[in-house]
Amino acid sequence: MPLVSMKEMLEKGKAEGYAVGQFNLNNLEYAQAILQAAQEEKSPVILGVSEGAGRYMGGFKTVVKIVESLMESYEVTVPVAIHLDHGSSFEKCVEAIYAGFTSVMIDGSHHPLEENIALTKKVIDVAHTLGISVEAELGRIGGQEDDLIVDDAEAAYAIPAECDQLVRETKVDCFAPALGSVHGPYKGEPNLGFDRMEEVSQLTGVPLVLHGGTGIPTKDIQRAISLGTAKINVNTENQISSAKRVREVLDENPEMYDPRKYMGPAREAIKETVIGKMREFGSSNKA
Repeated sequence: MPLVSMKEMLEKGKAEGYAVGQFNLNNLEYAQAILQAAQEEKSPVILGVSEGAGRYMGGFKTVVKIVESLMESYEVTVPVAIHLDHGSSFEKCVEAIYAGFTSVMIDGSHHPLEENIALTKKVIDVAHTLGISVEAELGRIGGQEDDLIVDDAEAAYAIPAECDQLVRETKVDCFAPALGSVHGPYKGEPNLGFDRMEEVSQLTGVPLVLHGGTGIPTKDIQRAISLGTAKINVNTENQISSAKRVREVLDENPEMYDPRKYMGPAREAIKETVIGKMREFGSSNKA
């Protein structure tokens, strides 16, 4: 099955009351684990690629070729989107699109509203012409992911009326309002703004995106899904589980040096984590 836009999978999730996970790629083993999990769970999936991870893996084109080759080898039949996570500029979004990405996020959240809208529209003009889905963001999502760092004190909640204006004027496919989630591990209990989430969902009508899905209690995940969240991003949890497994294997086998012997178990840890998230988000058996 070829790579697809995430538009239809998110609209289906929103309509049927489940969310599709975006799981970020960091190397070959992540791509293997996530695709295997999606196929086994019969779940649609979004492969997130940050600009930093793209550089690390040899460029956007390399990432796409790896994913396409693995999908062929694994005979993947579920919908798979490859998505630029936190695209920093129009140019980066276009670079990803022409490398074969089927979805992009343009993160103009650090700009004033009008500039964010103008930048998002510029990306959408190119993307929608080619059948590529687009995600936008408003407000600052705290924590650190890749090169993006936002101190918790700076993390601003999105204003519903501004969210409505951005979605209406840009016709974006899905939308990530800052509502209290953070990238990376939480310091204390997550405090999501559910009242504001509900208001944004009702005003905009588009599938909402929850960044920083690691560490959010299941009851909060389920509530967010019930309020229109149809895409949940997970990266840190996979990184933690895979690193933990590598440490365990090397502690038990201090003379080990073949990377396949410790990266193989790391891949299995990622796969286990992704399967758990797919079941939690309700996307299993929805492909």
